[in-house]
Parts: sequence; C-alpha cells; structure tokens
Amino acid sequence: MTIHTKPSWLDEKAYPFQPHFFSTRQGDMHYVDEGAGDPIVLLHGNPGWSFEYREIIKEMSKTHRCLAPDYLGFGLSDKPAEWDYLPKNHAAYVESWLDSLNLTNLTFVMNDWGGPMGMAYALKYPEKVKKLVVCNTWFWPVKGIANFENFSGMAGGPIGKFLTLNFNMIGKILSKAAYGPKAKMPEWVRKHYYMPHAEKSARVGTWVFPREIIGSTAWLNTLWAQRGKIKHIPTAIVWGDSDIAFKEGELKVWMDLMENRTLTILNQIGHYPPEEAPEEVIKVLKIK
Repeated sequence: MTIHTKPSWLDEKAYPFQPHFFSTRQGDMHYVDEGAGDPIVLLHGNPGWSFEYREIIKEMSKTHRCLAPDYLGFGLSDKPAEWDYLPKNHAAYVESWLDSLNLTNLTFVMNDWGGPMGMAYALKYPEKVKKLVVCNTWFWPVKGIANFENFSGMAGGPIGKFLTLNFNMIGKILSKAAYGPKAKMPEWVRKHYYMPHAEKSARVGTWVFPREIIGSTAWLNTLWAQRGKIKHIPTAIVWGDSDIAFKEGELKVWMDLMENRTLTILNQIGHYPPEEAPEEVIKVLKIK
C-alpha cells in the first residue's frame, strides 16, 4: 500500500480537506469526501483536479456530501508511468469508485473531461441521478469540428507530447490561457495546476487527454448514442462565454438535448466556471 503525504506546495488553507483513497490496479485514486446529505459529485478536466472545486466544496458540504476525485495521473492521485490513460478507462475507475460508495440522488458537476466521465455513469445508472450541472463540457464526438481537430492534433500530437513531457505545457501554459478575460489566473492558483505534474513521468495523462478528444471518437459515439436515457434529468448549464475550447455550438447541443434545463451565461468567464466563478455554480446547486 502506498503511503501518501501531502505535498509541500499544497495550500492547506485554500484546500483544507482530508485525503481519501480508492485503490485501483494502476494505483490509488485520491478523492475528497466532505459533509453529509445528498451527494454532489464534482468531476474535473485537464489539467484540473479536485482543487478546482474547493470553494464549492467548502460551501455545499454544509448541506450535502461533496465527493471530488482526482483521476489517476492528476492532483493527489498516483501517476502510473506505464498506464494508457484512455478516457474510457478513467470512466471505468470513476464508476467503480462511485459503486463502492453505494450512492443515490446524485448531482453531477462536470467541467471539461468531467462531462464524458459523469455522463458515462449517468447513462448507465440514470435512476441514480437527480441533477446535472454542466460547466463548459461535452460528451459527444467532435471529429470534423475544426477547433477540436486542430487542438487535438497540436496538443495531442508529437509536438504537444514533446512540450508537455519536457516542459509541462498543459499544466503551466494552457491552464492559464484557458482563463477568461474577467480576471487573470492568480499565480498561486496556477501553481496548483502544474505542480501535480512537476515530475516528467507525471505528465503523461495531461498529454493523452488532448490526443483523445479525437482519438476516443468511437467511445464518445457510444455515449452519444444513448443520450435519450438522460435528456429528462433536470440540468443547470453554467457556461463561460469566453472559453477557448467550448463555444456556442457545444452550448447549443446541450440546450437542444436537455428537456428540463436552465442556462446561466457567465460573461468574460473562460474554460473553468468552478474555478473562475464558483459562486455561480453554488447558486444553481442551492436551487431545490
């Protein structure tokens, strides 16, 4: 069993949560488990981790059980050097972790790759899901859409692999670039996005995710084919309008699909509504 110690770079005032771990064949998956009540599951993207949900967890754990994993290769989880890091395998571990907790009345909060992770579970167990909170994310194939093809080809291709593995590009550069113009990402916050990947061997997962935007088209197709199972679930869409990744086209897909949805547009907010505007996510979580 791995002995886990909190890293020296972690600001425990900003992130005051006790660590929990779920064991997998590839290593231990860290997660936050705070509060009691109906569960809120908060699923991060790349290069995020449960840290991006810290303000939401602090507030919502007063009335709910807040659960936020770090996928393998991210945050405080183990970072196996030899694993494939395919999104479908991340989703399988998220499913195993949630199954081990035996939860119902779930609310999912999903950002970036958190969408496919959460929707894979919701599509399999729609009866367990009470609400969805959608924050600049997706769960369908995007092959043929220029900005996704271009980003996946660059960041997920040979150049992106070289820059990410050697210079921590995703953690150091793209995390900051994805912020909206309303406020710059504070340096101490940026540090919490790149320091989990300080070691070269810990950066593989951050490179695989961009590659798999197109590489996992077949898996995303299987999710999208089942979309009828979840279109009735109450959904709050909290959308940053200045995202470099997810734009009006992706928002329209959500709006057209979900039959019982609300929309909050966040002006000048970018890719990370939970990080950039947590108060807006908290607001929709408090609506009964």
